[in-house]
Amino acid sequence: QLQLVESGGGLVQPGGSLRLSCAASGFTWNFYAMSWFRQAPGKEREGVSCISSGGSTYYADFVKGRFTISRDNAKKTVYLQMNSLKPEDTAVYYCAAVQRPYGCTIAPTTADYWGQGTQVTVSS
Repeated sequence: QLQLVESGGGLVQPGGSLRLSCAASGFTWNFYAMSWFRQAPGKEREGVSCISSGGSTYYADFVKGRFTISRDNAKKTVYLQMNSLKPEDTAVYYCAAVQRPYGCTIAPTTADYWGQGTQVTVSS
């Protein structure tokens, strides 16, 4: 059974850090790029970052220099390290799997599988 299970969300003060995890099962991990998206209340889902099966990465401009994506192929897990968090980072964060032979994408329409989401709230 295919599953993407996110964890690591929570409440953090501005300037703080969180690390999100997304554990995958039920599909051929090495065939998929992995992406992180987020959706704030009243806004459309937007791409945050992605990592290819080979480890190349891409970041949306609004997180460059603050967020780092990585993947552990042995654990079939993708991570999103989020530093210097801002109130505008508050959203539900989703991981997604995109079947691609190379590269990665943060276009929501390309995702094949989605996790259930984890809430990140940045507030003092």
